Amino acid sequence: MAYSSLEACLLDLEKNGQLVRIKEEVDPYLEMAAIHLRVYEAKGPALLFERVKGTNYRAASNIFGTLERSKWMFRDTFALVQKLIELKEDPIKAIKHPFQNLNTGLAALKALPKKSSSHSFEEIKIADLPLIHHWPMDGGAFITLPQVYTEDVEKPGIMKSNLGMYRIQLTGNEYELNKEIGLHYQLHRGIGVHQTKANAKGQPLKVSCFVGGPPSHTLSAVMPLPEGISEMTFAGVLGGRRFRYSYDALGNALSNDADFIITGEVYPHQNKPEGPFGDHLGYYSLTHPFPLMKVNKVYAKKNAIWPFTVVGRPPQEDTSFGELIHELTGKAIQQEIPGLKEVNAVDAAGVHPLLLAIGSERYTPFMPAKQPAELLTIANHVLGTGQLSLAKFLFITADDTNQLHTHNVQEFLEYIFERIDLSRDLHFHTNTTIDTLDYSGTGLNSGSKLVLAAYGEVRRELCREVPQALKELNGFENEQLCMPGVIALQTKKFANYKDAATEMEQLNHQLSSNNDPLNSVAQIIICDDASFTAANLRNYLWVSYTRVNPSHDVYGINSFTEYKHWGCHGPVVFDARLKPHHAPPVEEDPEVEKKIDRLFDKGGSLYGVLK
Repeated sequence: MAYSSLEACLLDLEKNGQLVRIKEEVDPYLEMAAIHLRVYEAKGPALLFERVKGTNYRAASNIFGTLERSKWMFRDTFALVQKLIELKEDPIKAIKHPFQNLNTGLAALKALPKKSSSHSFEEIKIADLPLIHHWPMDGGAFITLPQVYTEDVEKPGIMKSNLGMYRIQLTGNEYELNKEIGLHYQLHRGIGVHQTKANAKGQPLKVSCFVGGPPSHTLSAVMPLPEGISEMTFAGVLGGRRFRYSYDALGNALSNDADFIITGEVYPHQNKPEGPFGDHLGYYSLTHPFPLMKVNKVYAKKNAIWPFTVVGRPPQEDTSFGELIHELTGKAIQQEIPGLKEVNAVDAAGVHPLLLAIGSERYTPFMPAKQPAELLTIANHVLGTGQLSLAKFLFITADDTNQLHTHNVQEFLEYIFERIDLSRDLHFHTNTTIDTLDYSGTGLNSGSKLVLAAYGEVRRELCREVPQALKELNGFENEQLCMPGVIALQTKKFANYKDAATEMEQLNHQLSSNNDPLNSVAQIIICDDASFTAANLRNYLWVSYTRVNPSHDVYGINSFTEYKHWGCHGPVVFDARLKPHHAPPVEEDPEVEKKIDRLFDKGGSLYGVLK
C-alpha cells in the first residue's frame, strides 16, 4: 500500500482488524506507556488514543508491534526493497540479469525525493504536543519515533542529507519550554558528522525533526543503509511513494507528509543535561550533556496523529524494527565481512551487549586438532564494523555441518560451551569503547570486550542439574541451573571491586580444592537473585550480559595469566551483580498499573484484547 499519511495507514490497519481505538481519556504521564507495554506484551493490535489529556492531538502506538504487522504494511514493496539492497551489495547480479532486475531500477527512479510546496501546516508550540512521559524516573517527556533531518553544510541538498532516529527530550531539566529541546546522539552518527562540519565553519546546524507521516519514513530513519543509498530514496521505494519535501522561510527542511515538524538549530559547543530515560537495555540512561536545539518553529498538519513507542527491557516494539531490518537487509553484513556466515545481536540481552556469530574456519585444514584461527580474524572484523563495534561479548564458532543457527540462542550457546577451551579461547579487549547506554563499564562509552571463540570436537558434556560441589559452598547460596552447563549462584550485594576480588578468590579456593573438577560446568553466574536469573533464558541473558564488564567482572576457577593471555582451567565466572555505578533498572509503577485496568475491564476500549 502506498500510504500518503500515517492516518491512511492506521485506517487500513483498523479495516483489517489490526487497530483498536481507545476512547477514554488517558494521561500522557505514565498511563499511555503502561497501556502500550501491556498490549505489546500480549502481541496485541496497534492503538489509537483518541483523547489524550492536555492536548488536542491524538496519538498512536504499537504500529510496528509485531513482525507480521510490520511486513503487512509494506506488503506491496517488501520484496522489491530486498532486491534493491541485494543489488546494491552485489551489483554484478544486475549486469548478469538486467531484465530480471529492471523493475528495481525503475522503482528507485520513481522513488527520488520530490520537491513540492503542497502542504498545509499550522504553527503550534511544544506545549501543545502530547507530552508523553514513559517511565517514572524519566527526566521529562520524550519523542521516541522522531525522524531527525540534517544536511551537509559542504554539500547541501536532500540527496546528501541524513535522516536518523535519535531520541528527543521535549521537557524537563534545564530546557526552556517551547524554546529548547535536547538531542541525544553521538558524533559518529550521520547527524554528528554534519554537526562537526558545521562547527568547523562556525555555523549552527539546521535540524528538522519530523514526527509521523507514512510508516516508511519512520523505518527509513532506523535503517542501516549501505553507503550511497539515501534514506529519503529508501522511504520512497519502501512506501511506494516519493518523499515530498519543501523548505520554510528560514531555510528549514519540511517533510510535507509528516504529521508534526519541529525546526531549529544546534549551535557549536552548546549542550544541556539530557535524561534520565528508560532505555532499551532495560535500565535508565542517566543524565549527561548532549546537544541543545534551539526551536524556531513547530508545525502540525490538520488532524495530526502523534506516533510513539516505549523502550525498556527487551523485547519491546523496537525488537520488531530489528527483525524487520534483518529481513530486509538479508546478507548485507555477511557480504561486508569475509568468512562471516551469520550474526545475531541478541535482543533479550539488550542487543549491543551480546553478539552470536558463525564464521568459516579454513586457515589450517592440515592440522589434526581443530582450533579457532580464521574465526579470530573474523571476530576482529566484526568488532570493527558499524553498530557491531558496540558489542561487549562476542561468541563465535564454525559449524562444518551448517546445522547451527545463531537465532536458536540456547542451542548456539550450548554448542559453544561444549567445545570451548577456557584456557585458550577467551580473548579480552580492554580500555575500549562500548555502547553509550551500557553503564557496566568504567565510564560513558568506556569498558571492555570479550571474544569467546570455540571450534573443534566436544570437550565436555554439560550438566543438566546442579553439581553437588556447588551445593556445599560457604558465602554462596540458592544454586540454580540456568541452562545446561550454566549455574547461577546468589551472594551478598556487591560493595566494591576489592571486596569482590576477595569473594571470588574464596569461591575459587573452595572449588579448586574440591575433588569434583566441575568439567560439566562451563559458566558460573554470580548474581543478586539466582531464582530470577535462572527462571528462563530471557532472564539469564539479560542479567549475565548487561551487568558485566569483562575486564573487571570475569573471573575463573583455577585461572592463570601467561604472557598476557588470561584463561582458566575450571568454569569461567561472571560477577553479574548490580554495582553502585550501574544505572537502575526500569520498573513499572504499581499504582499506574491499577489505574489502567479500567481500559481492560468489561466495558473498556481494550476489553478482550489480552487473550
